[in-house]
Amino acid sequence: MGRLQLTAEEQAWGHWLVVRQSLDDPSELAYYGAFAPWDGTTLETWVQGAERRWAIEVGFAAAKQECGLDEYEVRTWDAWHRHLSLALLAHAFLVALSTPANKGER
Repeated sequence: MGRLQLTAEEQAWGHWLVVRQSLDDPSELAYYGAFAPWDGTTLETWVQGAERRWAIEVGFAAAKQECGLDEYEVRTWDAWHRHLSLALLAHAFLVALSTPANKGER
């Protein structure tokens, strides 16, 4: 088996393993695989990415529970794409309705 030969463009990018430790339980670790350029990728960038990923995961979990994001039985990609798009749109609508700015509160 031969060694993978990377082009110069591919060598400018690296695979990274990001490990996040829970503040509540220090023995609890979360692992993220990431792919980013070698130059300009700082620890601060990784922390911001991990924070965004967590917010996205929470949003998807809420959409599954509130809008049936994971309740689909489709046979084609188009049908799957439509179901997910509508479920996420419905979830975005519900979140927008529940914000304090829309309730007249500040």
